[in-house]
Amino acid sequence: MAGLIRQNDIEEVKARTNIADIVGDYVSLKSAGVGSMKGLCPFHDERSPSFHVRPQVGFYHCFGCGESGDVYSFLQKMDHVSFSEAVERLAGRVGIELHYEGGAGEAPDHTNRARLYAANQAAADFFVERLGSPGALVGRTFLGERGFDSLAAARFGVGFAPKSWDELTNHLRGKGFSTEELTLSGLVSSGDRGVYDRFRGRLVWPIRDITGQTIGFGARRLLDDDKGPKYLNTPETPIYHKAQVLYGLDLAKRDISRGHQVVVVEGYTDVMACHLAGVTTAVATCGTSFGVDHIKVLRRVLGDDSGVGEVVFTFDPDAAGQKAAMRAFSEEQRFSAQTYVAVAPEGLDPCDLRLHRGDDAVRRLIDSKKPMFEFMIRQLLGQYNLDTVEGRVAALRAAAPIVGDIRDPALRPGYTHELARMLGMELGEVGKAVSAAVSRSRSSGTTTTTRQTGADEPAPREQPFSMLDLATDPVTRMERDGLMAMLQRPTLVGVDLIQRAVQTTFANTTLALVRDAIAASVPHHDAADWLDRIVAEVPPPVENLVKELAMASLPERSEREVARYVRDITVALIHSDLLRQKAELLGRLQRADATNREVYVALQRELVRVEAERRNLREE
Repeated sequence: MAGLIRQNDIEEVKARTNIADIVGDYVSLKSAGVGSMKGLCPFHDERSPSFHVRPQVGFYHCFGCGESGDVYSFLQKMDHVSFSEAVERLAGRVGIELHYEGGAGEAPDHTNRARLYAANQAAADFFVERLGSPGALVGRTFLGERGFDSLAAARFGVGFAPKSWDELTNHLRGKGFSTEELTLSGLVSSGDRGVYDRFRGRLVWPIRDITGQTIGFGARRLLDDDKGPKYLNTPETPIYHKAQVLYGLDLAKRDISRGHQVVVVEGYTDVMACHLAGVTTAVATCGTSFGVDHIKVLRRVLGDDSGVGEVVFTFDPDAAGQKAAMRAFSEEQRFSAQTYVAVAPEGLDPCDLRLHRGDDAVRRLIDSKKPMFEFMIRQLLGQYNLDTVEGRVAALRAAAPIVGDIRDPALRPGYTHELARMLGMELGEVGKAVSAAVSRSRSSGTTTTTRQTGADEPAPREQPFSMLDLATDPVTRMERDGLMAMLQRPTLVGVDLIQRAVQTTFANTTLALVRDAIAASVPHHDAADWLDRIVAEVPPPVENLVKELAMASLPERSEREVARYVRDITVALIHSDLLRQKAELLGRLQRADATNREVYVALQRELVRVEAERRNLREE
C-alpha cells in the first residue's frame, strides 16, 4: 500500500505553485486590485464575478456561494481527484520529486508514475497515427459500420494497433522508454520469444483517468485469426486499476457535476454513441463489473449528498444484462442519488440504437428510464407464475423485501400499491408483507432505509459567519480592516506590529476569535500555510469569515500603497485601543482616592506608559 506524502513536500509544492495559474485553466480571471483576481465562479451560475483568487495568500473564495480553499481543494473539487492525486499532479507540474512516509524514497505504487503516464500517452499517439495506415482498413471499416466517422474517432482518441510482433515496442524504445517501463505500463508482454506488443491487429480505445491522462487501453478483436478475447484490456499497473476506472469520465465529469446525472452503459462504443447523440454524461466500466469503487468515484463527481442526482443504468435484456442489473441493484443503496434503468426496445444497445434509429432515439431511451426498484420488481415477478395462488404468494415473499429496502419511506406506500396491483392481491395483505420485511431488516441490522456510504455522516454545522453579518459602525470596520491587513499581508505589517495588534481589545466578539487565532499563529506569520493555521484555530462557523477577510479587496491600487496602508490600518487599530485605555485610566484616576498614594501613582505611571506608546506609534 502506498505511503503518505511527506508534509514538507506537500508544503513545498504548494509554495511553488501559483494558484492563479491553476485556477486560470478553468476560470477566466481579471485583476481585482493589487494581489487579487476575480472571475465567474466555476461552482455556481452567476452573472457578475464574485469568485476571488489571491495568489499571495494561496486561497480562493466565492462571495456568492461560499466555496473556498487552497490549490489542492480547488483541483479536488474541479477534477474530482483525491488529495494525493492533486499533490502529485502539481508536483509534476513544478518539477518536485515527492517522498512518501513508511519507506525510503518513493512509495512502490508511485515509482516512475510520470514515466508510465508518458509511455501510455506516446502509445496513444502511435495508435491514433496508425489508424490512418493501409493496414488499419479493418479498423476504419468497423468504426464506419457502427456509425463513427474520422471526427468521432479523433474525439475519443480511437486508434489501431498494427498486426505486428513488436512495432509499438520498437517505436517506444526509440523514444527512450526502457523495456522495464513498457512492461510495467502493461504495453508489452514477455514470452519464449522475448518481449512483444500486448495489442496487435486490434482497434484501440485509450482509457483515461478523471484528469484526462492516458493510463491504459481497451482493444477490440477484429481479425479472424486472432484467438484472444473479444476485448483485451491493460492489466493492473501502478497507474491503472480497472475497478476504479470509468471509460469516458474525463469527458463526462463536467456535465455529470453540473446536471447531477450519470448514465452507465456497457461498452466503449456505447459511450461514444451516447456522447455523439447528446447524452454527454455516459461512462462505462473497463473490463470489469460495476462495483463499489466505481460508486465511490461517481458519488464524488455527482456531489452525491443531497439525493437530487440521478444514476441511469442501461442493460441488455439478455441473461448477461439481467445479471449485470442484479449486481448494480445489490449496490444501489450506496447512492444517495435516485437510481434508474433504461432498456432499449428490441434489446438494442445505445450504439446499435443510434445506428438504426438515430440520435434522438438514444436521448429518448434515457428519458424513458424507470426507477431501479420498479425495474427489479418487474424482473423478479417475471420469474413466477402469477396465475396461481402459490405463485403469487411466492412472488410476494420475494418482492416484499425489495419494497422494504427502499431508502425513502415516503416512496414505500406507492410501491406497495404498485406491487399489490402487479400481483392482483389485496393491498392490506401486501402491506403486511412489506412491513414484516422492514421489521426483519431492522432487527437484523441490515436496514437500507438510510444511505450506506462507508462513513458516518458529519454532524450538521452551525450557520457560518460572513462579513455581511458584521455591523457597519466605525469600530467594527476598523477591527475588520485591521484583521484583513494582518491576514493578507503579514510580512508587510511586520511581526512586531502584529504582536501588538493582537493584544488589543475587540468590541466585536466574532472578530475577537479571529484575532485570537492570529495571536496563536504569530510565530508562523511568514510561513506558506499562514492562513491554513489560522483557519485551523477558529471554531468551524468562523472559518468562512476568516477566508472572506483573507480574500476581500484592500482599498489601495499599487503595491507601494498597499504596504503603507496595511501598516497604517494596523497602527490605527493599536492607537484606537490605546485611546480606549487612556480614557479608562483617566476615569479611574478621577475616581481614585488621592490619599491612597500607591494606587494613585500606579495609575499615573500606567497613563504615562500608554501616552509614550502612542507617541512612539506616531513616530514609526
